[in-house]
Amino acid sequence: QVQLVESGGGLVQTGASLRLSCVDSGRTGESLAMAWFRQAPGKERECVAAISWNGKNTYVAESVKGRFVVSRGNAKNTLYLVMNTLKPEDTAVYSCAARPTMYTLIYYSTLREYTYWGQGTQVTVSS
Repeated sequence: QVQLVESGGGLVQTGASLRLSCVDSGRTGESLAMAWFRQAPGKERECVAAISWNGKNTYVAESVKGRFVVSRGNAKNTLYLVMNTLKPEDTAVYSCAARPTMYTLIYYSTLREYTYWGQGTQVTVSS
């Protein structure tokens, strides 16, 4: 059973950086495509970044392109999001998502395509 655990959120000032981490604590060994979603108060959840199971194909939302970088760790099924030059509009709960991919090189950027979700980590950017 995949169990996603996020960490790294917090309260920072505008212009600061944060790195979010997500790990499959279930250690299933499956090939998982993974992604970061965020949801701000009163807004729909949106995909911020997505990555294929081997890290070779990535997607970053236009709203964060050039500031956020998604990557996978050396350990299987770990996921990172480095967020630079943070803005108040980046304030949201950030959640990690994953789905099995049978070793395809596809990333997925919509909610309904994901099977597993982490509990989320709060990121607050003060002005």
